[in-house]
Amino acid sequence: MKSICVFCGANFNGDPALQLAIEQLAGLMAAKNITLVYGGGKVGVMGLLADAVLSRGGKVVGVIPQFLMDKEVGHTGCTELHIVKNMHERKQLMSDLSDGIIMLPGGFGTLEEFFEVLTWLQLGLHSNPVGVMNVGGFYDNLLKQMDVIG
Repeated sequence: MKSICVFCGANFNGDPALQLAIEQLAGLMAAKNITLVYGGGKVGVMGLLADAVLSRGGKVVGVIPQFLMDKEVGHTGCTELHIVKNMHERKQLMSDLSDGIIMLPGGFGTLEEFFEVLTWLQLGLHSNPVGVMNVGGFYDNLLKQMDVIG
């Protein structure tokens, strides 16, 4: 595995358990020379994760739509930063650049990204592993509902 896409939020609630999970994930990725592919933001969990990987000498590839760059939330310190037209192109490129996908705690956008690539997996459009980091039980109820669905 050379690259992992991480879906995560543009907000951070200050949860120390989430901060620790970010640091641990960043440490593992950098130590194993696994490139982080993510939404390209410099704020929230996205920014914390990108900075943590970069500070450990790891590679970070951001993918961000132009309208978010226009709002000045793009992380210009990434190893690579791809600017795309829209959110759909963002998800597609992030998936194309990755060998696996992880979802950290986030909001509706994080869930939307995760469920689209999970659906693509179910439809056979990719075969990459898809995982959830259920930090502090953040996704307990969602995982119970997924057991009902799946």
